[in-house]
Formats: sequence, C-alpha cells, structure tokens
Amino acid sequence: MRIGLLQCDDVDEKLQPRHGNYPEMFERLFTSVDPTLEFQVWRCLDGEIPGDVDAVDAWLTTGSKYGANDGDAWIESLCGFVRELWAAGKPLVGICFGHQVIAKALGGEVVKSERGWGVGMSFNRITECADWMDPWQEGLDLVVSHQDQVSRLPEGATVLAASDFCPIYVMQVGETFLGVQGHPEFSKAYSADLMERRRGKIPGNRVREGQASLNAPVDDQLMVRWILNFMRQALNRAR
Repeated sequence: MRIGLLQCDDVDEKLQPRHGNYPEMFERLFTSVDPTLEFQVWRCLDGEIPGDVDAVDAWLTTGSKYGANDGDAWIESLCGFVRELWAAGKPLVGICFGHQVIAKALGGEVVKSERGWGVGMSFNRITECADWMDPWQEGLDLVVSHQDQVSRLPEGATVLAASDFCPIYVMQVGETFLGVQGHPEFSKAYSADLMERRRGKIPGNRVREGQASLNAPVDDQLMVRWILNFMRQALNRAR
C-alpha cells in the first residue's frame, strides 16, 4: 500500500538529531508493523498540496504546532484538499492537527480547550467498537501534545474513543475518514524532550504530570494496526 504523508510541521531542529523529523517517525513506526508500506511526502506547511487525489492509495496527515483555525493559506488549501479526498471517497487518517483539520474541513468545530494542555500519556475508553479494531481491546492509550480539540463533529461522524479530558478523541467520518487526537508516532523519549522544550509555554505542574504518565504502556503499534486495517477496508469497499 502506498501512503501519502501530508506533512504539516517539522520537529524542532534541536530535537531532530535524536528523534528525526516527522516523516521518519511515521515511516519507522508504520513499517515496523508492515515493512511493505511505501510512503510519499508532501510538505503542506510549505504550500506543497497534492494535485491528484489518486497519487497514492491512502492518505495520512501529521500533527502540527499550528492550529486548524489559524487561517494560514496553506491550512485553507489543505482543508480544500481534504474536501476533495472526501468527495472522491479516498481513505484519509488525520493525526492530532490532522484530526482537527478533518473536522474543520467537513463542517465541524475546533476550539482551544478550556482544560489546557494535554501532554504525556492519554488514557481513553473505546466508546464504540468498529470491525477494523483488530486485535480488539477496550482502551486506547497514546502520547498526546495538544491544546486544541474537536468540539463539534462534522456531519456523518461517530465518536469511537473518548476521555473526560478529550471527549472526541477518535472519530470516524463515513467509511473513509478517521481522526485520532493522539500521536502513535511519538516515542515516549520524544514526548519527554518536547515537554522540556516547551516548558514555560506548558505550565510546570502539567509538565510534571505528563512526565510521570510516561511510565505507562503505550498502544502505538496497536493504533497503527487499526489505522492500516481501516485504510485497507476503505480501499476494498471502493473496488
């Protein structure tokens, strides 16, 4: 399967020597689950928006320090491309910022959460079981780093995972779009370093809580299996 990675940010230059950039993070994790995957990257943050929805089999949108509501030209262009993918019935999975862009592009709402920063590990319950959730488990625990959250679903969307902190943590829109607030591609080491880099922006007590939470197990590979199952199921339906 060929996956188009819509890159919406770069890792901080001081963290790249240890952790790599976002495309490397995604490729490293996804190919650890399926070595046959092929990735092609579009740097959307530089205005490089794909011109062909059929350039790859399925699409994946990265996180970003930018916000879906920022109004930058490239974000608006990305939202337009998301709507093209939706109209064409192409599989798209949005991670964090990408999850929020899907909601915004399709008529939902994204706001800065009154709960503040979510960092470290997030602990979520599956609220509705989908058949692509194989192997099944009732919780989904992933690394997070966000202030914005989806506050209103787009039409045709269903919440699949939630927590008290983030009530719309995983959503499915129709049969082809999936949004995930967490970051399966973030290692715990990167999460810890990112929190330290953002100390001052993130309140000290939230950093301490986030660092302590990293002792918990993470469902990163499970989430990738679910994502790949979802993409393949969407592709099979389209055939």
